[in-house]
Amino acid sequence: GVQTFGRTGNNLIEFLHALQYGHDNGVVVGVMRGSWPMHLITSMWMAVQNDNMHAWSTFFQDEFCVRIIEDYDELESYREVIAMDTRQIFQYKHFGGIERYVEFQTHYIRVLFRSYNRGIGKNIRHGPVKDMCSVLHTMFGDMKSDVKYSVIHSRSLEGDPGRRLLARIAEDSGCDPTAAIDMTPEYVKGILEPLGMLDHPIVFISDHQDPTILDRLKNDATIGSKLVYVPDEDSWVGGDMTLAIMANVFIGNPASTFSGFIAKSRLALGWNNSFMFRRKNEDGRWEDVCDDNCIFNKKVMHAMA
Repeated sequence: GVQTFGRTGNNLIEFLHALQYGHDNGVVVGVMRGSWPMHLITSMWMAVQNDNMHAWSTFFQDEFCVRIIEDYDELESYREVIAMDTRQIFQYKHFGGIERYVEFQTHYIRVLFRSYNRGIGKNIRHGPVKDMCSVLHTMFGDMKSDVKYSVIHSRSLEGDPGRRLLARIAEDSGCDPTAAIDMTPEYVKGILEPLGMLDHPIVFISDHQDPTILDRLKNDATIGSKLVYVPDEDSWVGGDMTLAIMANVFIGNPASTFSGFIAKSRLALGWNNSFMFRRKNEDGRWEDVCDDNCIFNKKVMHAMA
């Protein structure tokens, strides 16, 4: 159908969890024609080319090992149909080893990015698609292939609910319970300075719910002059996502499923320097408390893994 649980980050988890459920339970995943997974994916990846829906349908089914269901009447031809709503899919947990889970999930993330949209073709609802690299081009133009830059993804997550969620993740991971939301200059510099990245652009993308975060960074003597922002008229989910995935350094919030998908994609595509789980040690220095696989760890991230 068209009903989803949450926004883009959640929806991507739901689709990948559905594939995982099918794999774990030996069942075929059915995707209804015109449903939310098709729109989600074709808005950023796998655009329909030349209005050839037959070719696209074959490609989609082969790439994800799924079956496209044309209408609800078709379901009657199957001996058994397992119906799950998107909240149930979001909450599905793979109980096997994390190595196999990471291998499966990152494979399908790479499947997506092998066919990222370039502004050519249409989405499943016959609308035009954008170029996933459009924001990268807006920010850096012809220099985009050579520029070194960092991305801060700031999510306040509706205030107290976001802080409670990060605090729960902190209990299970050992990370600081507030740093990834507050994004203080001290926290950011603790990441970028050892990497020699304070002399390069720092791109700030956010949900704009807490303007004090940006104000603190702008007013910092070291960070302020290097801070840049994506213009509102150019910002969009796929473009911002690609900008963050391609960054030399990514600083995100593990309580955000959008940050989480960026970190998962960076791992799948071979990028390091993703900073999500940090705390101060006894010497007062910031350090990582999880490896890159932590974002896939069900014991830490629960349903968001």
